[in-house]
Amino acid sequence: MARIVVAGAGAIGASIAYHLASRGTDDEVILCDRAEVASGATGKAMGGVRQQFTTEPEVRLAQASVRFFAGLGAPLFEQIGYVFLATTDAGVAELEDRRRRQLALGVPVEDFDPSAVTGLRTEDVAGALICREDGVADPTAVTRHLVEEATVRGAQLVEGTDARDLDRDVLVVACGAASPELVDVPIRPLVRQLVDTEPVPDLPRDLPMTIEAETSFHFRQVGEGLRLAMVEPESRWGAGEVVDEALVDDWLERLAHRYPPAAGIGVARAWAGLYDMTPDAHPIIGWVGEGVYAACGFSGHGFMQSPAVGAAVAEEILEGETSFDLTPYRADRFTEGTVFPEELVL
Repeated sequence: MARIVVAGAGAIGASIAYHLASRGTDDEVILCDRAEVASGATGKAMGGVRQQFTTEPEVRLAQASVRFFAGLGAPLFEQIGYVFLATTDAGVAELEDRRRRQLALGVPVEDFDPSAVTGLRTEDVAGALICREDGVADPTAVTRHLVEEATVRGAQLVEGTDARDLDRDVLVVACGAASPELVDVPIRPLVRQLVDTEPVPDLPRDLPMTIEAETSFHFRQVGEGLRLAMVEPESRWGAGEVVDEALVDDWLERLAHRYPPAAGIGVARAWAGLYDMTPDAHPIIGWVGEGVYAACGFSGHGFMQSPAVGAAVAEEILEGETSFDLTPYRADRFTEGTVFPEELVL
């Protein structure tokens, strides 16, 4: 019987522990975190769940994950759809290219009339796509749910402890941006921030996640307000989780344009977190040393892909193989020159 220590009780680590325990293993499974469950990037995440990626390996993980989330149902997951809006000819062409690729992979994207969304400004929109199976979730609530289910199945949760201080036969590194402290992987922290608005009057309950294709500005409903995010014009590399107030003001202006009912709305809170970025914006998944397995570097997509990743890692650790193709995610791709950059990083 082996002792498997999973370092990091965010969405990825919790899912791995859950799937290890769910497979009825005789091995001892310990989920460990230096702080507490969902206290890192997971607890600061946007909460979007989508299948609309540009590379097949990412789509396959996302498809399996969406099925898992759909099984959780409301209130943990709301299948409200993801809408991408294009306002230029180049943007429309890019959406059409994505639509063809995603349909070929079985993602049910379709052309969409955005005027169907109450309150959305659409006179400048030249084209739009929607995947109605996509949606939004509560990252902290989902992660806690997975941890609870894992412990019911025999896993042990240890908070306030460094995984390196525990005896183990296998160490699974799922610490996000902190993973390089435990294992040599090419991961850099990237600061990203989010904004929650004050309540917006008459906010429709079926408002989809809405993304401007050209700008990356996007928003979703959270409670009675909206959550805003956007790729920042200048990348902030480092671990300083600081809110840029100029960006907050800019986003509120963008929101007022795209969703006029929110014009003049105030900010309830703003916060910053860290993406664990790899050179090609794809994760590192696989054995990286004797008894050491990495599941990190998700570059902002960890929560939405965590169900499939947890299942794949559990299969590979316990059985030596998995039904998912993890070959593209091995760490040695960076030395062999086989990277495959993801284009849709939000």
